[in-house]
Amino acid sequence: MNRMIKSLLTVAILLLVCTSCSSTSDSGTSEAGSTTLLLSAAASLSEVMDQVIASFHKEHSNIKIEVNYASSGTLQRQIEQGAPADLFISAGEKQMTSLVDQGLVTQVVPLLSNELVVVGGSTLQLTTDTLEQLLQETNPSFIAIGEPDTVPAGQYARQALDSQQLWSVWKEDVVFGKDVRQVLAYVEQGNADLGFVYKTDAMSSNQVNIIHTVDEALYDPIIYPLAVVSTTKAPEAAQLFYDYLQQEQAIAIYKQYGFTVAQ
Repeated sequence: MNRMIKSLLTVAILLLVCTSCSSTSDSGTSEAGSTTLLLSAAASLSEVMDQVIASFHKEHSNIKIEVNYASSGTLQRQIEQGAPADLFISAGEKQMTSLVDQGLVTQVVPLLSNELVVVGGSTLQLTTDTLEQLLQETNPSFIAIGEPDTVPAGQYARQALDSQQLWSVWKEDVVFGKDVRQVLAYVEQGNADLGFVYKTDAMSSNQVNIIHTVDEALYDPIIYPLAVVSTTKAPEAAQLFYDYLQQEQAIAIYKQYGFTVAQ
């Protein structure tokens, strides 16, 4: 009888220990009282957001931020399909508006803005006043842009080319990238002569030159909206990071990387 009681007590103690150590691996929870948030962010934000997150972590070491970088359209579809995410930053308003209409995000606010430029290889030294002049003088074999349906930078590039009646002339020479960073890589690696990217992407590379700044009147304003995903499992932590992304510490980092604060 004593042996049986002893065994039952041992099992009970083990169960208590296991229960106290258990945790979930879902977005929004972690061990030892800390919290993990998942941020879905446009690929063009990769460098600057890594720095903002490092700055945030210095003040809030108990909140870990994991990031899923991809094209805005890809991230939109992931959220629509129920993939875990706590916050979303798109490189275009179209993707965010679709999620708002479905009730999948809340607290949408314009966060950043950017410019559209055309880059060429680092040996190409040229500046032009118009897109038509640019294409005439370079006569490119391949022009890289993001896939317009899923990549906002590609959408803006197509708008600019269409507005100058140049899309129909050059569309056979266009190669599409899955996100703006792939477009940049095409030019860096010599797989495309020209690429339409954001100014901040061009600034991040020493392998390309900006050879044309696209007239902002030719495309929709480039706005990066920020939102909280409605299904977040850690609303308080998400709100804390959401607020931090709009504070002076973060704004200073955005400006270092060439972004401007959206008005």
